[in-house]
Amino acid sequence: MGNAQKKPHGRGDGGPHSESNNTHHGHWKSKGGSSDKYKLTPESKEKVINGASKRGSTASVQADQSSDAKGTSDGGNGGATVNLDAPCGALPPPLARLKNEGNLLFKNGQFADALEKYSLAIQGYADSGIDSPEDLCILHSNRAACYLKDGNSQDCIQDCTKALELQPFSLKPLLRRAMAYESLERYRKAYVDYKTVLQIDMSVQAAHDAINRISRVLIDQDGADWREKLPDIPLVPLSAQQHRREEPPSAEVLKARAEREARDAERRAEVRFGSLKQDGNNFVKKGQYQDALGKYTECLKLKPEECAIYTNRALCFVKLERFAEAKEDCDAALKLEPNNKKAFYRRALAHKGLKDYLACSSDLQEVLQLDPNVQEAEKELEEVTVLLRESLAASLAKPRKTVPITEVEDDEEAPSVPDSESSCREDDISISLNPRNAYEFGQALSAACSSRNTAAGADLLASTAPEKLPQLLSSQLDAQTIVFIMQALDSHLLHKDPNLVYQHLNHLHTAKRFLVALMLLKKEERHLMTQLFEHLAAVESAEFTKNDVQNLANKYI
Repeated sequence: MGNAQKKPHGRGDGGPHSESNNTHHGHWKSKGGSSDKYKLTPESKEKVINGASKRGSTASVQADQSSDAKGTSDGGNGGATVNLDAPCGALPPPLARLKNEGNLLFKNGQFADALEKYSLAIQGYADSGIDSPEDLCILHSNRAACYLKDGNSQDCIQDCTKALELQPFSLKPLLRRAMAYESLERYRKAYVDYKTVLQIDMSVQAAHDAINRISRVLIDQDGADWREKLPDIPLVPLSAQQHRREEPPSAEVLKARAEREARDAERRAEVRFGSLKQDGNNFVKKGQYQDALGKYTECLKLKPEECAIYTNRALCFVKLERFAEAKEDCDAALKLEPNNKKAFYRRALAHKGLKDYLACSSDLQEVLQLDPNVQEAEKELEEVTVLLRESLAASLAKPRKTVPITEVEDDEEAPSVPDSESSCREDDISISLNPRNAYEFGQALSAACSSRNTAAGADLLASTAPEKLPQLLSSQLDAQTIVFIMQALDSHLLHKDPNLVYQHLNHLHTAKRFLVALMLLKKEERHLMTQLFEHLAAVESAEFTKNDVQNLANKYI
């Protein structure tokens, strides 16, 4: 009788139903990363064979008895009599008795003996010449259940296929064949059969559990495109869809189903994201930046808040000389992580490509402030400093626009406009210590600077609130002015009011054009600046510490 074993089986305590409490899903839960975590172990194969989940499958692997062995007692093997001659559909009495005997043996766990009875009934059906596809379908389905119980999955599949040829979309043969395919690790075919079962009856929990289990296996086995490798899933006609004739699922079922689908969608998105990111990284290593860019763009569709993807894509844009787009990605990354070194560094490269050397220098300084050991940033800063000086020198060398001068008639007196250069050098120069606006402050500071009167410059700074200094300097700040302010502070104001010197320095670096002017300082001028901070650090003060002075000096030196 096929490949079934002939040795007798032990009786079950409660018939075939006593083994239906085994569940499928518990044996595949694992936190490992390989597809083997979802595959069937010998013990879990046995549980798949033994029946559906205790959570409510309507189609376990037990033999079909409900409509075909009406005389069978509900008492199991507790001693009650069983009518083995009860009619079974259109089967002749001898064949009906064979089927009833098989059902009883199956219920008592004697699967090999039950298989023999079903085989005799199938043979007798062929010899009798009757035409009842439904009854023959049940016989093949019942024998398939015996094969499945005995672990003969191949013959189970053959019988289920024969049953389905006789009665297409019959639920139990489909479910049993799906279990057999799964036990043989033929996951794609098992998935198709389980899906077909759910089209017929969506309340079969065993099929839902199996779909979730096999989906994870196929994702690990075939990757994000695993669905494309599946065989076609047949479309079940409405007449065969049992769930359409039943009551709609409850709110709890719908909620659980939605949560499960959300988890599955999140898991699939996570798998696809990881695959796309890895592909992008591999393309970058090969120098295929256009291909990598496409992968990172797909990643951002799945996770638009992933900072690392923005910095990776920014690198691709820089390599492809699409600097404006690289800057946009770095801006997005810095919104997510304000202290991201890669974002600052790659934005600096983008600024450099856009010839915005001042912004590039600022970003490189941010990188070095976050991590002073980034040698690439140091080299870039040196190169950009040279480029910035060349750019400023070129802009200053441009010819100025000529303005026509109108001659003044002899009888008109021209207003007297003192030449700042000459007037500043006269001994009787007067400097306003209470300028009313930025213009007057600039005039006073320029006069002191031109005459090299550091004492007057110190008096002007002493009468100026430190927080107003950046605004008063406005856009007039240049390298010469910075050096003059440093000299005035160091020579005259430091020993009088060191706290005021610290406050002026703390605000001066926020003025417009400060970084530009700082870049143009010569070596000896930088030495003067270093000297001022050394003198300030030596002062004992309750308002600031040596560490405060060092941090402030980092913004200048």
